[in-house]
Amino acid sequence: MKKLHIITFLSFLGLTLNAQTNLDSLWSVWNDKTQPDTTRLKTIHTIAWDGYIYSRPDSAFYFAQMEYGLAEKSGLKKYMAGALNTQGISFLIRGDYPKALGYFQRSLKIKEDIGDKRGIAGVLNNIGGIYQNQGDYLKALDLYQRGLKISEEIGDKNAIATSLGNIGVIYNKQSDYSKAHDYYQRSLKIHEELSDKRGIAGALGNIGINYDKQGDYSKALDFYQRSLKIQEEMGNKIGIANTLSNIGLIYQNQGEFPKSLDYYQRSLKIWEGFDDKNGIALCLINMGILYQKQHDHQKAIDQCRAGMLLAQEIKAISLERDACKCLYDTYKVSGNGNNALKYLEQMQMLDDSLNAEETSKKLQQMEFAKQLFTDSIEQAEKDRLLQEAHEIEVAKKNKTRNVLIGSGLLALLFAGSFYSRWRYVKKSRDVISKERDRSENLLLNILPAEIAEELKEKGRADAQDFEMVSILFSDFKGFTAASEKLSAQDLVTEINTCFEAFDGIMSKYGIEKIKTIGDAYMAAGGLPVPTDDSIKKTVLAALEMQAFISKRKAELDASGKTAFEMRVGIHTGPVVAGIVGVKKFQYDIWGDTVNTASRMESSGEVGKVNISQATYEMLKHDSDFIFESRGKIEAKGKGEKEMYFVSKA
Repeated sequence: MKKLHIITFLSFLGLTLNAQTNLDSLWSVWNDKTQPDTTRLKTIHTIAWDGYIYSRPDSAFYFAQMEYGLAEKSGLKKYMAGALNTQGISFLIRGDYPKALGYFQRSLKIKEDIGDKRGIAGVLNNIGGIYQNQGDYLKALDLYQRGLKISEEIGDKNAIATSLGNIGVIYNKQSDYSKAHDYYQRSLKIHEELSDKRGIAGALGNIGINYDKQGDYSKALDFYQRSLKIQEEMGNKIGIANTLSNIGLIYQNQGEFPKSLDYYQRSLKIWEGFDDKNGIALCLINMGILYQKQHDHQKAIDQCRAGMLLAQEIKAISLERDACKCLYDTYKVSGNGNNALKYLEQMQMLDDSLNAEETSKKLQQMEFAKQLFTDSIEQAEKDRLLQEAHEIEVAKKNKTRNVLIGSGLLALLFAGSFYSRWRYVKKSRDVISKERDRSENLLLNILPAEIAEELKEKGRADAQDFEMVSILFSDFKGFTAASEKLSAQDLVTEINTCFEAFDGIMSKYGIEKIKTIGDAYMAAGGLPVPTDDSIKKTVLAALEMQAFISKRKAELDASGKTAFEMRVGIHTGPVVAGIVGVKKFQYDIWGDTVNTASRMESSGEVGKVNISQATYEMLKHDSDFIFESRGKIEAKGKGEKEMYFVSKA
């Protein structure tokens, strides 16, 4: 497995910058309030970009805020948009995609309002970079192509080169190396014409990646080193970190592990310097793979798990998938089949998201087909009315019996024709209706009704923040040992029996099932529609789950069969919820609340429902429950946490 860090070109919205500018002289211009506002704004923008954006993006954000303040005060919208774009890029570089998108969208709106085509093209490229990093290549490619079209219309060579490079990135990720190379070379040629060092270095690095992916390590290393030399001359720390990581991969693939580790560690140090979570996750995963190749399984697990957690935090699906692959491979070779299965299932789910088809388009196609048949029925009715008018006219003009008979026969002919057409349309409409119902039932089986409806209406479903959600986790104790005593068929049958019962309990209490991973079951109360009693209902559902498992164990024990025992944990707090992928997609939730709920489960006991302090505080006055304080219990990665066992009064 190879994880190459491809350069995505970012846009600074058309303000001319000089990488060699003396920052001290720029500060004197900014601090001179006798200077025109436009001069001061250009200066602070240059300070943010040339001085800090690629080395200290948090500082660049601060200077962009200064730019925005003066621009807003002066009513200069172009500079307001430029400042917002810089702030968006500072978050994009640090891997905080939601915040980056928010700033880019604000910048784009201003640019569209003032008709700044150059600026619009730049922001479209930057938003494309977000979707690319999150694995949504179709949306990224669409944004890059829109940016390219605008840039070609206005003859902006720098922006054209930017878009060409970014489109090359998409083709590279889809393994179309010939097209990727063509776009990279076209981009490089323009950057060289403009003497744009940053653009030249980025294009050289991406050409190196293209050769690397095709196994031509000699050419790849040559382009990487040419790129690294320019990056070091410029002091572009982001570019240096990217290139060091890619050179590390070259040496890893050639079996030179000490050299590879040295380059990874140098890259990691730079990423950690300005808290770039995407870059840190990339290095950790690459180092984990390296340790795996050296048969140091524990270090491999530690590094890849740390990288996976960071990737999940920033919703970098591609990186998360690579981390799961690393963990799956490592657990597999170390003989830990249960954990290997867990990460294999996660990896397959992430693969589905990365290789997704557009479900919303299928739904729209069904609606289009429905409309076609509706139009057909309307046309058939028009034909019928027209035929009736024709028959009346014939009856008036023709008095003879033969003509009347002929008219009758003609009417029967048309009536028969209409009836046949009507039956065909009705039959086809019924087929469409059944297919639509089947599709809707499928959606409702995997998505909450409210989310499914939003997906049908808008073609997408936006992520949502929820302030008070109760997360329930359950897990079978000793699952590995129990599974060794059962055949594969019996194991699957028993798990299915339990999970079917859990699904029924969730429906009874209005709790949303989120997913199952191996023998773990996850559900949430209070979403997608929050209710006042969701916390109580989640606890009641958990208690009923335990009651089912206890009863089933007694029955199986009596017949000498293997039975499961279960832990259940609940924590209440804020989460983000939304759809993952569009093929085999699922409704999922993220946030620290999820992690804490998982710790409640793992810190619990068999047959008990273990809840957090937050959940207890919401229910402690409810007379339907009895609470048993457990005091502070050490929870992995969370320190000591107050926990309580809960039971029915």
